[in-house]
Amino acid sequence: MNKIKNFIEQSWLLIVASFAFGLLIAVADASLEARIKQNEKDKLDSLMKSLIPDAKDFKLVISQVQIQGEPPTDIYEATGNNGVVSGFAFVGEGSGFADTIKLVIGLNKTGEKFLGFKVLYSNETPGFGSKIAIDNPNSNLDFEDQFKDAPAEKVELIKSGKPSVIRKIDDQIVAISGATVSSDAVVNIFNTYTEQIKKQLEQKGLINDGR
Repeated sequence: MNKIKNFIEQSWLLIVASFAFGLLIAVADASLEARIKQNEKDKLDSLMKSLIPDAKDFKLVISQVQIQGEPPTDIYEATGNNGVVSGFAFVGEGSGFADTIKLVIGLNKTGEKFLGFKVLYSNETPGFGSKIAIDNPNSNLDFEDQFKDAPAEKVELIKSGKPSVIRKIDDQIVAISGATVSSDAVVNIFNTYTEQIKKQLEQKGLINDGR
């Protein structure tokens, strides 16, 4: 009993300080949560806008789409001033070389073609895997460009070759030299999400032959 009493007498300050610091951290997290979410939304809006520049508004049309083995995602419909649909955008994610990669992927209004992608989050190796990011000064623009107007079906990564100046639009994507793992991660994200996203859009009547 005396040992317990001595322990409490000697450690009460540490216990109180730990509780106080824990409370401060919890309060700080709660106060910053709204700002963090707003910053994430602002970045998402900006990237969707860069993928579909003629869009004036992005409306959430399907939420929490379940993707096998990956977190659920939302689908946004892009419309212009006159309300005409310009395309669709969604976030896909998967494992890269160093960490999770999150992409904003665009589809045209019929769901037949990709509009490309923008990197929402990546922690890939600078100078190598980081080249998947179009806004990186050292990025390989040809890699991202290969997805623009490609058929919105399964794409294939090839490890040799060089995108030509006059790009051939097809389902073959040439990997970034020295960053095959990161390149493969991007292709896998496209292939993991595309079929299910298109199926959801079709079921909701948002894409069909008449659109």
